[in-house]
Amino acid sequence: MDILKVLSRGTKKSAKTSLAGGSAVGKLPSSGTKTNPQLFHDEVRGHKRKRNVEEAENKTPEALPEVDFFAPKDVVAESKPAKSELNKSKRAASPVVEAAKLLSADECRQLLRSHRLKVTLLYKREEQHKVKKSKKKKAVVEVKKDKKPQLFPQPLESFGQLRSTYNLSRRVAENLSYQGYRMPTEVQMGSMPLLIRPEVALKGEEGLERGVDLLAVAPTGSGKTISFLVPTINNIMRRRAQEKLHGIHELEAIVIVPTRELAYQTVNVGNQLVKGTGIKVVGMRKGMVLAAESQDIGEDSSDEEEDKAEESDGDDDEEEENDGKPKVVSKVDILITTPLLLLNFLTSGSSSTQKVLPTVRDLILDEADVLLDPLFREQTLGIWTACSNSDLRLSFWSATMGSNIETLVNERLTSRAESLGIPQRPLVRLVVGLKDTAVPNIVHRLIYTASEQGKLLALRQLLRPTSSIDSGPPLRPPFLVFTQTIDRATALQEELKYDIPLEAGGSSRIAALHSGLPDAARAAIMRKFRAGEIWVLITTDVLARGVDFAGVNGVLNYDVPGSSAAYVHRAGRTGRAGREGGIAVTFYTKEDIPFVKTVANVIAESEKQAGKTGEEAGVQKWLLDALPNVGKDDRKKLKERGVESRRSGNKAKITSKSGYERRKEHNRKGAIEGSKKRKMEVDDDNDTGNGKGDGEWGGFED
Repeated sequence: MDILKVLSRGTKKSAKTSLAGGSAVGKLPSSGTKTNPQLFHDEVRGHKRKRNVEEAENKTPEALPEVDFFAPKDVVAESKPAKSELNKSKRAASPVVEAAKLLSADECRQLLRSHRLKVTLLYKREEQHKVKKSKKKKAVVEVKKDKKPQLFPQPLESFGQLRSTYNLSRRVAENLSYQGYRMPTEVQMGSMPLLIRPEVALKGEEGLERGVDLLAVAPTGSGKTISFLVPTINNIMRRRAQEKLHGIHELEAIVIVPTRELAYQTVNVGNQLVKGTGIKVVGMRKGMVLAAESQDIGEDSSDEEEDKAEESDGDDDEEEENDGKPKVVSKVDILITTPLLLLNFLTSGSSSTQKVLPTVRDLILDEADVLLDPLFREQTLGIWTACSNSDLRLSFWSATMGSNIETLVNERLTSRAESLGIPQRPLVRLVVGLKDTAVPNIVHRLIYTASEQGKLLALRQLLRPTSSIDSGPPLRPPFLVFTQTIDRATALQEELKYDIPLEAGGSSRIAALHSGLPDAARAAIMRKFRAGEIWVLITTDVLARGVDFAGVNGVLNYDVPGSSAAYVHRAGRTGRAGREGGIAVTFYTKEDIPFVKTVANVIAESEKQAGKTGEEAGVQKWLLDALPNVGKDDRKKLKERGVESRRSGNKAKITSKSGYERRKEHNRKGAIEGSKKRKMEVDDDNDTGNGKGDGEWGGFED
């Protein structure tokens, strides 16, 4: 059986079972769909979804307003209430403080299981050796790993409990209420009690005097940023209140993120939470100076040299540069940074010394799996080593976390505790839902396009959908398009910039964002996309992680993701905070067939978690059976390089022109260049033929 015939088999569905979920008009994130903070709420026994079933049956669906995305720019949509009125309504709401209460062990167990929360205490992997004798009387050593115990901490049922049960700062609680936080998501339900007051959340457990280190795995868009910022801010305020330190700024927490866009976003969220607290949340900039101490790298350094190094760096307010001008030390309490920016500061200066940050008590790795991947590992571990405080607390956050990352974290924590001579803080792992799967509230689709030109045709059909509901997924702007390389992103923008009519905005509605652009251009594109001025944003994996777009209706993987984790994070740019109506579409061609099963398996597991079976599923069983398995070496190459055929050659071209037309145009350009070159050679011969370069007549020759 020809695999191409199987993969291109028609799967046309009737209007009753359309891709929109059975109705011609479905809810879209951009239309103001209500958030569903808690993605899971199963029965205690079994895994049947029952959330809001009765309400959905009794409530008639509301039709979306007709929005013409290709209307002229000056057409104004529905009028929105004035911003001042919204602010007044938000400020009027005050946090509701609930009575302090703790659930029983059985109630905690039932509630955690119903929300698919699994909390595990990760011990050091101790090896137990058992010796068996074979027939040849040779000793065989078997290694048995310790079983990791499961914990059932107190879950956070509402944000009102943060004040009563966990003694959260009143000002931080008011800021949370002002921002509209009422019901916690699953990751907030499980992590915030552990980070704010672990002795209350895990009452009866020993060894929690110094708190816990946390490794959290939760779906994209589930509120992980709030989960680590609120406990960090509260811990700083609590310590300063106890020590009666007011008006003093000291670097106490560092949040490391992989991209600048995510750093800016985290700074904005942090600034909303620290209003009125006196705490400063700052993003790291090039050339910024932090309050750090210097240590001699040499092994035989004396105490006097160390004292001199400390004295030379002991100025709290300014540091001398090479040009003699003083540079003011930035006043920062919580620093948000990418790895390289902070590491450049720590390694700047004399080669015989290194800077350390002894005041840092919280180190947070957002998107920890990529920060500890070989791409960023050395930079991240360098910052980790520079945080020399013995009371340093670490937390690791991501939607995907491999077992190799867990092993690395555990080994580093153990070696750090041994080198400092302190007891190791307990490492707790929190997993929400099924590990390493996409969010269950969006629709996933795999579309076979055969070739690169087929991709362009399919994308244009998505930009200009026909009246038939079965012509393709209901992907409506604004949406993101992911490509494999920067060159392909810019080429796709050039190809599509005239596809939107001028009266609807034309080429200004489509933009490309990648790491090759300057910071100002990237920030401007992000601002316009959030404001709705850009409808189609073409990008690389620079926007695949962490960036929050509340109103993105869909994600298009123009090029197949390089790994299952890449697909999870790309698809997670839509369906944020449980919003329904988002869709993730993946195009694949003949060149992608050896690799596409990695993505298909993730989609199948995600839809199984969401309870979608049969025709509702985006990946059918016959497709999974037909696709070839991906080998370990192929997965590694795909993750590092992507599909090799798209990096060079004619197959990497994004264009609607045929091969014949491209060759004809290439030959025409070559002929023109050759003609210009010959003309220049003739002109040079005429100018220098008589030995004079000035063009003047040199007289008659003999």
